[in-house]
Amino acid sequence: MTTATAQVTDANFQAEVLESDAPVLVDFTAAWCPPCRVMKPVLAELAGELPDVRFVELDVDENLETAGRYGVLSMPTFMLFRAGEPVLRLIGARPKRRLSAELAEVL
Repeated sequence: MTTATAQVTDANFQAEVLESDAPVLVDFTAAWCPPCRVMKPVLAELAGELPDVRFVELDVDENLETAGRYGVLSMPTFMLFRAGEPVLRLIGARPKRRLSAELAEVL
């Protein structure tokens, strides 16, 4: 099971997310955000259960350009990208079962 989510930045977002052959779930997060910390183990579990999906996180405080491009104003925000396009946007912490069901609808 994956225990740590890969980090992406403004500099590598294009290559790591938009040009990925696999669907990518981006966790727009911030170090000061308690709900973001709550979601980390949930995302780690899901990453282990969904091997065909890449899970990455982007710190919005350090990567303002990408957060701004996608209009991320609340954390956590989860965006699923497929073929370089966002296909799902979820805002706020949620139980694993709910997040899994929401992802299953678009995967």
